[in-house]
Amino acid sequence: MHPEVVRTEPGECPKCGMTLAKIDNRHSESSEHEHMMSMQSSINVADPMTRESSGTAWVPDSTPMYGYMKMFGDDMLMLHGGISPRYTNVSTPRGDDRIDAPNWIMAMYSHPLGESTQLGGRLMMSLDPLTEQGRGYPLLFQSGESWHDMPLHDRQHPHDLFDELSLALSQKLPVDLSAYLYFGYPGEPALGPPTFMHRLSAMDNPDAPIGHHWQDSTHITFGVATAGLQWRNIKIEGSVFTGREPDEDRYDFDRPRFDSYSGRISWNPTPNLALQISHGYIKSPEALEPDVKQHRTTASAIYNLPLGHDTNWSNSFVWGQNDNTGEGKTQSFLLESNYQRGRDTIYGRWERVEKSGHELVLRPVDLEKVFAVNTAGLGYVRDISHGDKIDIGIGGQFTLDFWPNGLNRYYGSDGVGYGFQLFVRLRPSQHVH
Repeated sequence: MHPEVVRTEPGECPKCGMTLAKIDNRHSESSEHEHMMSMQSSINVADPMTRESSGTAWVPDSTPMYGYMKMFGDDMLMLHGGISPRYTNVSTPRGDDRIDAPNWIMAMYSHPLGESTQLGGRLMMSLDPLTEQGRGYPLLFQSGESWHDMPLHDRQHPHDLFDELSLALSQKLPVDLSAYLYFGYPGEPALGPPTFMHRLSAMDNPDAPIGHHWQDSTHITFGVATAGLQWRNIKIEGSVFTGREPDEDRYDFDRPRFDSYSGRISWNPTPNLALQISHGYIKSPEALEPDVKQHRTTASAIYNLPLGHDTNWSNSFVWGQNDNTGEGKTQSFLLESNYQRGRDTIYGRWERVEKSGHELVLRPVDLEKVFAVNTAGLGYVRDISHGDKIDIGIGGQFTLDFWPNGLNRYYGSDGVGYGFQLFVRLRPSQHVH
């Protein structure tokens, strides 16, 4: 459910283990000697698999795929995921150092109900409750959710054990139209860009973006229903969902509320480009501030450029705005890039986010102020195992954090801090043609 790849046995087709012929998204042909099939998204039978990402979001069609696929007749099972055991160290008085291992695993399944109808299912899980513990991992300027009834700050919260359990029913219609229904408990509504771990520009970076709760934090929602209508490469969709973020018990299923809504327009004008704009009303996102009502607006552009054999360049720009009752509007901006050539990958991320004193859990005198913080990180990964079912890479990352003078009493008098980490990245391999 993100950029994935297909692994097969020798002699089989590199996509599905069956003989394939050239097709488009709308038509297929067969002969006595060939059985032809297209590899569709588990969300919409009319979409190519490479377009599929988190929830019902899109990435560019040219995005490389990572994972392992198995066919059961006409049914397809895709497995993928990743884990990054690491040591991370964040400077400044609000920093920390620790050993941890952010991780996730996902299964996608699709079953055709006829030539133009498909049933899809997905399961995503994480062992973050064990590897990250209740407070999560150190990440300067990060905010959102809570631990022991206290708001988290400068920490990335752990993900739940169950992050997605969803079903999708899709149908091809005449004149290049298609439609689908998606239900998740938990799942992801039609709001924001593809979640950070499911877009290739961020996949090698073990850290979450600090603008996560301005952009894609609704990716784990306990109760969501989405309907989508698509014409060729343009899609409009709407969701009703639970606005409350997951609670502190990371092993349970939270109460569904269906008290919030969102809408999104997506467009893939070329195989290398995915665009989206979305807006949502989120009721009471934080348990510690139950009266807050939030309007979130996002826009994103993801550009992927294949550069030859086992070489790819992926880039994302994401903007997000939160408008909270009583607090006003705050903005977030993100640029990230990932260049991979053979065993070597270089990646980077820059963010600028406006965060209030409430978000950063400051002293009462600063609670109502808004501070623009910046962070910039650069990382490198070298695969010691590459293209042989599993990629095992050794990597490092260095991050610089910048804050205005008003935050010196909390983060240090220099206005700049740093963090670094050393990690091992394990994930399924990309298929090599």
